[in-house]
Amino acid sequence: MRLPSTVLKAISVFGAAFLTAGIPSAEASGGAAAEKLFSIGPLPVTNSMVTSWVISLLLIIAIRWAVGRKPALVPTRGQAMVEGIVSGIMGLIEPIVGKRVVSAAFPILASFFIFILIQNWSGLLPGVGSLYIHSEETGHWVPLIRPGNADMNGTLALTIVHFVAWFFLVMKFAGPKLVLKDWFGNKANRKEVPAAIYYFLTLIFLFVGVIEVVSVMFRGVSLPFRLFGNVYGGESLLTAMTNLVPWIVPIPFYLLELLVGFVQALVFTLLVSVYIGLLCAHEEGHDHEHGEEGEHAH
Repeated sequence: MRLPSTVLKAISVFGAAFLTAGIPSAEASGGAAAEKLFSIGPLPVTNSMVTSWVISLLLIIAIRWAVGRKPALVPTRGQAMVEGIVSGIMGLIEPIVGKRVVSAAFPILASFFIFILIQNWSGLLPGVGSLYIHSEETGHWVPLIRPGNADMNGTLALTIVHFVAWFFLVMKFAGPKLVLKDWFGNKANRKEVPAAIYYFLTLIFLFVGVIEVVSVMFRGVSLPFRLFGNVYGGESLLTAMTNLVPWIVPIPFYLLELLVGFVQALVFTLLVSVYIGLLCAHEEGHDHEHGEEGEHAH
């Protein structure tokens, strides 16, 4: 396992992916909006951005500390733990994206899973959402720390990163010709169907291709809203239950949020894996079929 280069790629994705997480929307309002803490030049810095940056930094430091400056042939406990996580995530995504793409797709997919998981669970830490500072701009008390995924802009940033990574991997491993053929091409065999039916099916597949393009664009809505809705809903539920009965009663809901946080991180990562594998693993499926046909012929 080429752990050092793989881990370094994953670390670089953290830095590139989440600097923009949590940029506040001018239209956002109410409890779902991130609260501005201060500004760095023209860039407003919100409480969810601070959480995202701190978690990214802690993850980088933790992974580097666990692996060490030079990974040993006989791994330490920290290195063995990182290797176990790497092997687990790679084993999970390899059947989906394909063997040819897994090495290139692993850094972004591993970063998605680990970052989203820690972000989701960060809302359960003491002080998150309960420490307040006075905002000079609004004149109100606002939370100092807030989970990045509880802000819609944070999940939108993750989705933008997904689109960039998806486009890069698809163009590199599939190419525009295969994408156009997969979306708009006629899947029928011209030799096996009459010409009239074949050309009619061509029109049908062109229409199906348009629907496919719409579904790809719709990912920009489904991915961020699913993640944001579950995290923000869990945050609101925990706040309501804690305010209602501060002791013992909220404990089952904390355990539920541990499960929900893990499931949502897994779902987001698997969906992105499927989106990549639908096109990038397309040729591998055909090669496997042709190989089986050759064996049967022999």
